[in-house]
Amino acid sequence: LQWSSPPEAIERFKSQEIWFGPPQFYELCRLCNFSSLGELHKFSSDRALEGCERWMPVMLTASDGYIQLLPGDELYPEDPDYTGEKKIIMSTDKKVEDLMKEGSVFHRIVIKNINNLVVYVNIQAKYKHRNPLMINSGCSDYNSRL
Repeated sequence: LQWSSPPEAIERFKSQEIWFGPPQFYELCRLCNFSSLGELHKFSSDRALEGCERWMPVMLTASDGYIQLLPGDELYPEDPDYTGEKKIIMSTDKKVEDLMKEGSVFHRIVIKNINNLVVYVNIQAKYKHRNPLMINSGCSDYNSRL
């Protein structure tokens, strides 16, 4: 085990030293909003009673990758399959890049391959949460010191 700050963990992910799933990548990008543990603690204390929501990512298979759609995204289904019983498969022959150019309301994780993830969010987070920083696992662009 090794302690890593969120940016360090993302760097280790990029270099394929470690791996974590898209939900963990999303949360690490959200943690990059905070420059210190004290700032994170204050934020969590201030918003603790605001509420939370449970979501289920919905996978959209494109011709050259995948997009995990999250609530608020314009492509997120109105009635998502929370249990897997409906066996709904969302797919398109379009490329991820084309889907991104066509869209305007994003809350998604684009997955090009197992170590190439990008979070895109341009919606207002609910319950006074912070949106994740839009970090591409292929480049460094963050300043957290957690």
